[in-house]
Amino acid sequence: MIFESLPTTPRSAELLDKAFSRASRSGRAKSGFEAQQSMLQTASAILADNLENVVTEWPDFSTVDPFYYELADAIVSVDSLRQSLSEVTWASRQVRELRSEYQRKMRNANPQRAQKHRKQAFARMADVVEEVQVDLRQIGDARDELKSLPDISPAEPAIVVAGYPNVGKSSFVNHVTRASNQIAQYPFTTTQIRVGHFDRNRIRYQIIDTPGLLDRPADNRNEIEQQAVSAVEHLADSVIFMFDASESCGYELSAQRELEREIRRRFEHTDVPVLTVNNKSDRLKGEGVGYQMSVKHSEGIEEILDAAIEAVDWEPEIPPSRQS
Repeated sequence: MIFESLPTTPRSAELLDKAFSRASRSGRAKSGFEAQQSMLQTASAILADNLENVVTEWPDFSTVDPFYYELADAIVSVDSLRQSLSEVTWASRQVRELRSEYQRKMRNANPQRAQKHRKQAFARMADVVEEVQVDLRQIGDARDELKSLPDISPAEPAIVVAGYPNVGKSSFVNHVTRASNQIAQYPFTTTQIRVGHFDRNRIRYQIIDTPGLLDRPADNRNEIEQQAVSAVEHLADSVIFMFDASESCGYELSAQRELEREIRRRFEHTDVPVLTVNNKSDRLKGEGVGYQMSVKHSEGIEEILDAAIEAVDWEPEIPPSRQS
């Protein structure tokens, strides 16, 4: 996952302490003019390099898959993050410019004058780093938020399961993935994105349950959750909308049908098929709903899964060397 390996972002005070402490140690091994030069070089290199690394470790959002872009934007605001990264880039360049400026000033200075220039350089470098302390904190917070995003691969086919709460979505996902025991939950605001995997015909499929996102009308979702739904739109290759025609889930069939119409509208501008399934068919067959299934009695599950896979119409990428 693109955000998982992001390193910890240093805070301003921590970075300054590291730079100036090492600079002090480097100066002890020398004396006079050479000591001041060594301290300036050491401190500036640590500051500039660490600030630059904060930025370069982040992916280029212009090339990030739309799914991850939308999800990241929903959580941390990509524009705000980009601005903070830009400010840190500025700080790194400023430190390097200050190093060059004070190296010139120290070139023909005596040891006392060189020490004075070095102290001035340290003070100005500290001002620069402290100026981006809020940006460093925001980048660090963004890193902490995004590194726990689900490990979902846009390069693998994805089946999204939607429907009101208690209709059997999670039971279906658990049943499908139980053999491989590959399922994980990821906190997202007030919701949980649940991702499972299964293999079919040597293709690895992702099956995604999004409680709190696709299980209630749009009017009941906040702005962040709406944006997360947009992210799911980019990801889905097929959608299973699950009904409970018996209404034992606590929602009338009419309300469930309205949510289904909304989900279809969300995907009508795409080629993503939406399959309708009545779970709990052991209690009541859903007239006009579509497929019939009972996860509780393990009835119809494979048929639903086969239909969803067929609807995906996924063609695995073949490496160029193996293409005829």
